[in-house]
Amino acid sequence: MGTCTNWKVSIVAALKKQCSSTPFTLPNLQSDEDLARLASDWRTGFFHEIHQRFENGEAQEDIDFTHRRVLDQLLARKETLVTMDVWGDEIRTELVKSWHHQDAWPDAIEGLERLKKSYFVVVLANGTTRLQLDLVQSSQLPFHSLFSSQLLGLTKPDPRIYQKALELLKFEPEQCIMVAAHAYDLRAAAKIGIKTAYIHRTTEDPHEDMDQVRRECDMFISGTDGSKACGLNALADTLCAWN
Repeated sequence: MGTCTNWKVSIVAALKKQCSSTPFTLPNLQSDEDLARLASDWRTGFFHEIHQRFENGEAQEDIDFTHRRVLDQLLARKETLVTMDVWGDEIRTELVKSWHHQDAWPDAIEGLERLKKSYFVVVLANGTTRLQLDLVQSSQLPFHSLFSSQLLGLTKPDPRIYQKALELLKFEPEQCIMVAAHAYDLRAAAKIGIKTAYIHRTTEDPHEDMDQVRRECDMFISGTDGSKACGLNALADTLCAWN
């Protein structure tokens, strides 16, 4: 999510669908900019929640629960002020489900297909297995396997989750590359010796210093121009030339 799929398009579309049914009761959610801002705040709030739970040593929870809690908090803000009378439980549940259905970035499917010819391409992501299955089905992303935090019983950036994935795949850290559009993820992987490739996406890491990220990672790949040539296809250009 974010690295291979463009979540923002799906979430803004889901928000717009619900807003169109209740236009006069949502004065602060009228424009595309309003909806894009709410979608971005939802994403930021989700990351804050999972990182806070990790720092506090709390058990991981179903990603749908996290998304619902953050959504409720955002809708209750003074500047948003969407009450349960306006958007009740049914609508909010539908909005949470929209995170399960996303389109791939233009470069993702072809790039992954090319990488699969020379490498094992495996997802290692926070979330549930069902979320991963729904995302793969809706986006048609072609992975060899899916490892969720739910399945492994650990949460990124815990170093043990990366080590567990390596153990299951029977690889050493130096034989692998962690590819992500999230700098925190790559920093954690690098600490145990995994090479890192950062895919810069327009929707991810809005508060990161990209010059610093570029210095930290083994590879920095542009994925922001919306073409098939960037992102994962550009990564495939480099990695497949090595093999």
